[in-house]
Amino acid sequence: MTNPHATQLAEAIERLLVNDWRAAHALVQDLDDPIAWRLHGLVHRVEGDLGNSRYWYEKAGVTLDQSRSVEEEISELSSYLGRTG
Repeated sequence: MTNPHATQLAEAIERLLVNDWRAAHALVQDLDDPIAWRLHGLVHRVEGDLGNSRYWYEKAGVTLDQSRSVEEEISELSSYLGRTG
């Protein structure tokens, strides 16, 4: 699926993969897009701010599921954006 912010979202995922959630946050915080909102929630999950994380997941229409690993979510978001890894 094509997303107008795909490049920026992919870069945010790359930043999360190297545990640089601050840079990932900077990339997604101003995007008005459900996938960006979900990624924003994931960024706050990695940060450890679960209250903020829940807000962004809910805004994206997704339930925060802490039983899923961050890596699983990154893989799912990467697949959505048409990337591997």
